[in-house]
Amino acid sequence: MAHPVFANLPTTVFEEMSGLARELGAINLGQGFPDDPGPLAIRQKAADEVLNGYNQYPPMAGLPQLREAVAGHYRRSQGLDLDWKTEVTVTSGATEALAAAFLALVEPGDEVVVFQPVYDAYLPLIRRAGGVPKLVRLEPPHWRFDRAMLEAAFTDKTRFVVLNNPINPAGVVLPREDLELLAEFCVAHDVTAICDEVWEQVVFDGAVHIPLMSLPNMRGRTVKIGSAGKMFGLTGWKVGFLCAAPELTHALARAHQFLTFTTPPSLQAAVAFGLDEPGDWFTAMPAGLQRSRDRLGEGLTREGFKVLASQGTYFLNVDLAASGVSEPDRAFALRAVKEAGVAAIPVSALYEADPVTSILRLCFSKGDATLDGGIERLARARELSRKAAT
Repeated sequence: MAHPVFANLPTTVFEEMSGLARELGAINLGQGFPDDPGPLAIRQKAADEVLNGYNQYPPMAGLPQLREAVAGHYRRSQGLDLDWKTEVTVTSGATEALAAAFLALVEPGDEVVVFQPVYDAYLPLIRRAGGVPKLVRLEPPHWRFDRAMLEAAFTDKTRFVVLNNPINPAGVVLPREDLELLAEFCVAHDVTAICDEVWEQVVFDGAVHIPLMSLPNMRGRTVKIGSAGKMFGLTGWKVGFLCAAPELTHALARAHQFLTFTTPPSLQAAVAFGLDEPGDWFTAMPAGLQRSRDRLGEGLTREGFKVLASQGTYFLNVDLAASGVSEPDRAFALRAVKEAGVAAIPVSALYEADPVTSILRLCFSKGDATLDGGIERLARARELSRKAAT
């Protein structure tokens, strides 16, 4: 009786690997959440709001102070001029924002360009809205698209493109020239861009996140999605932002009101506080994650693994074939969690067609002891893999 889009969907790879990690007591370098509990002042603000603040239905579009704070944050950090009253909607996480965008905007038969590897929510939500995904395959080590790839994907039926930047799982922060190329195609084909930018604050080594919305001729044809959970390392809070021109926002908000309607007011108030008074969080947080990235990458390199560059997100990738592992990524990931006690994500699971099968994604937003233990166990998993191959 289930809708065919959802009837045959498997358990997500994130839930599968995290479930195995819990069941087996393994170190979890798979699902992307920090060991750290998040900024104390923001958590204290949320607790105070629960005890002493307003706990009934907030406005459907979000608390005014949070919408103002979102607009102010993007003005300061990215130079965007957003009208908080008509261009910002608060959602229950970025996945709900994505669902609202697809359900509000995509009509049956619309072609939607999507880049692989892909966040697993995109394709079923697009199809449930009646859209037709057109896949663009990105490859390691650079994970970049070019003109020929876009020419092959965009047609006269293309109405939308979905862009994740910085890219999970690739760890790439797209340079301006790539964004300008994509904007050129959006304008030429009259396409709306749905931009999943949840990792926008988690960038390293001096990289700069450029929102596609900021490029010429993209302001009115871009939906920008952000996540307080990723900004503040509070992934369980599920507070997201939809930013778009007024006509788009009108439709987005109407879809949102029939998905979750609203988001806990205590969390909204705490996020507004964090955006308005972040202290040094937006410099200290990426600096700390960069140290963790380097600890994991250097440790794996010492063990003989080939580590790919990571400019952003919580993730870095290992090239298994270049690291002396002959098994495909999924087989190695299952061996690693079951026999060596460390969970990771096989990147092939994030492709629908023609997958890259030699890349393993690892989460480095963990404490030093967890990272060191993960390095040791991954080395053990490689030895077990080699022995099995002989």
